[in-house]
Amino acid sequence: MPPQAVHRNDMLVNSNYMKETINQLDWSTISSRLNEHGYALIKQVITVDGCDQLAKGYDQKELYRKTINMERYRFGLGEYKYFNYPLPVIIEQMRQSIYPHLAKVANTWMRVLNIDKHFPEEHRELLDECHAHQQTRPTPLILRYDKGGYNTLHQDLYGDIYFPMQLALFLDEPGKDYEGGEFVLIEQRPRAQSKAIVLKPGKGDMLIFTTNFRPVKGSKGYYRVNMKHGVSEVISGRRHTLGIIFHDAA
Repeated sequence: MPPQAVHRNDMLVNSNYMKETINQLDWSTISSRLNEHGYALIKQVITVDGCDQLAKGYDQKELYRKTINMERYRFGLGEYKYFNYPLPVIIEQMRQSIYPHLAKVANTWMRVLNIDKHFPEEHRELLDECHAHQQTRPTPLILRYDKGGYNTLHQDLYGDIYFPMQLALFLDEPGKDYEGGEFVLIEQRPRAQSKAIVLKPGKGDMLIFTTNFRPVKGSKGYYRVNMKHGVSEVISGRRHTLGIIFHDAA
């Protein structure tokens, strides 16, 4: 059973319920899924009311530092906005609470792939490393797609310092609020055809997935598999997603 989801009316300013929800998740199972598949889908992390409040925040201009028209940059069709510092408390608490669990997985990935990189235990230390490399701009964002909207395959790296996992919170219900708009992961194995993974998370679900690559065990040990993500075309309705990236941007 999922833990009790956040249901307070102050989603953007209250932290305690989100912290408790995150700490109650089955991180052993989540870690295993990340190791085996490069992603993990967790159901009903936030309630319907909570999702609606976050989606309504899309129109609060003071929350954001930049708006991106995806068509202009050939990223797809739709719009997204990067949050300002200080981040809304719910996003800040998710970054801080989730990161330590994922850092353990990330460090295992680095070790088995023989990559000379160790991620710190606390999120604040990762940000310190980003800022030392002139990566100081916040990367959490909210995306909106209307009919015809889509997102091309990409990786959210933003600079030399990047964390190999990120997450998305789905704020609308597929089949009710919109049609189409599936979340797509493409796995690019060496000397093989690419594999497509198509997901339809529900409203309030959280998806954790690899930012760039994951390790896969072969007959001669582990090897690196690159992955990209995107969103298929929205056939009708409107789709909102909250994206939380753990590193900052240059």
